[in-house]
Amino acid sequence: MTGTTPRTDLRIGVDVGGTNTDAVVLDGSSAPLARAKVATTANVNGGIGAALEAVLAAPGVAAERVGHVMIGTTHATNALLERSNLVRVAALRVGAPASNAVRPMYGWPASLRTAVSAHSAIVRGGLELDGSDSTPFDTDAVARFCAEAARSGAEAVAVSSVFAPVSPRHEELALATVRRELGDIPVSLSHQVGSLGLLERENATILNAALGRVAVHVIRAIEEALREQGLDHAVPYFAQNDGTLMSLESTERTPVLTIGSGPANSLRGAAYLTGVSDALVADVGGTSTDIGALAQSFPRESAFGVEIGGVATNFRMPDLVSIAIGGGTTVAGSPGGVTVGPRSVGYELGEKALVFGGPTATLSDAAVAAGRATIGDRAPAPSTHPLLAAALKVCDQRIADAVDRIKVTRGDLPLIAVGGGSVLVPEGLPGVTTVIRPDHYDVANAIGAAIGTVSGNVDRVFSVGSRESDRARVLDEARGAAVESAIAAGAAPDSVEIIEIDEIPLSYLREPAVRVRVKAAGPLSRM
Repeated sequence: MTGTTPRTDLRIGVDVGGTNTDAVVLDGSSAPLARAKVATTANVNGGIGAALEAVLAAPGVAAERVGHVMIGTTHATNALLERSNLVRVAALRVGAPASNAVRPMYGWPASLRTAVSAHSAIVRGGLELDGSDSTPFDTDAVARFCAEAARSGAEAVAVSSVFAPVSPRHEELALATVRRELGDIPVSLSHQVGSLGLLERENATILNAALGRVAVHVIRAIEEALREQGLDHAVPYFAQNDGTLMSLESTERTPVLTIGSGPANSLRGAAYLTGVSDALVADVGGTSTDIGALAQSFPRESAFGVEIGGVATNFRMPDLVSIAIGGGTTVAGSPGGVTVGPRSVGYELGEKALVFGGPTATLSDAAVAAGRATIGDRAPAPSTHPLLAAALKVCDQRIADAVDRIKVTRGDLPLIAVGGGSVLVPEGLPGVTTVIRPDHYDVANAIGAAIGTVSGNVDRVFSVGSRESDRARVLDEARGAAVESAIAAGAAPDSVEIIEIDEIPLSYLREPAVRVRVKAAGPLSRM
């Protein structure tokens, strides 16, 4: 008897937030086939399992039809902010004597350094910008570092080398020594995490190593939730900071790249729901608002380093302006001296807001009083209207200021309002052509995860000659490397496209050189 392979034409997107876990099912049409919003639980797989169970119960949705499950989560961010469940890291920098002036983890908040640092050392080695040795690699010094790391109780190692994005050669030599001396201890290599800029890249690599336990815990919880819901045949992917996906294996190796996945998912979901590829996006939650920009349907990346938990880093992150404005933001004072936030009632909105019979005035109450929203079971008392109106005016101005800060081009752009608190976004804003409020705006984050494509990135310095053909050769090499990286991550080989390319000439060098940044992306190969 010949069996038939079931059709796997559905994909599920899940976004695990601090308050709610959202899930959607997509079948290729413009609207979700099913959607759910459930409370996030302390046990990771509890909220994910409840959200999956809810969408799988919808008409037309069967577990055997689901081919992929895409997940976005805030667990890495929360672990760093709360200094919880972090791994103790031994930090090795290959860069003496040139980089001896600043020690690893210099300038870190004391509480985070105490939670993470087991040992650190700077050993001889490192490269020049052209990839040649700056100083010979010191294998014996790395062996001594490993012995000290073992005595200090280090649970992971973070390796950084001068100009590793140009050539990872010295980091790979260090990895070989660490493996010989310490066995299968988890090792993070900086060329897999950040770009040029030694200290910021080193910081990102140490944070990445520190998140190893969190990554394993979340991955195992997700695998368990999928098994419990009969989805163990579906291929899971994690959303990462640039709005694309990576495998569980890649997530376990570089969990720090998931830190900005929440806002990135919302931006990608906004593009999908509206069909607009270049726009501003305001993602308004219960506590804060993230305003970013879409460029060719992907989040515009920040051109500057980003601070995570008080630590300067330089890995890929969406360019965002975040403000303490959300549906649960508290309102106090008087109409002539109103105070808006920064405190929020958060997940207690349904108990504490005036429109739900609670004692606390919030921006949700202000939106209801102004006719922008119809939530709750009672209207705010008329005596509170002057205060709420004043608060809403402050809210509108803060959103307008944030929009102005995120714009980097001339001309007005549309603004897409998503998130459960997006009723706070006014209809008219300076520099905005129109405010778009799409259907399913409140689960845009889960939709953004579900539609994720797989990407490959190259950020390298190339030596170039004086001929135009040399420049063309370098760009072709970078494009090819980005495409290969995307395919290796799971993209369909015949559908990968170059979506971003930057070429930055470098001055004051002995030989002509150029920094090339290329991003390629394509749909999943198994659909």
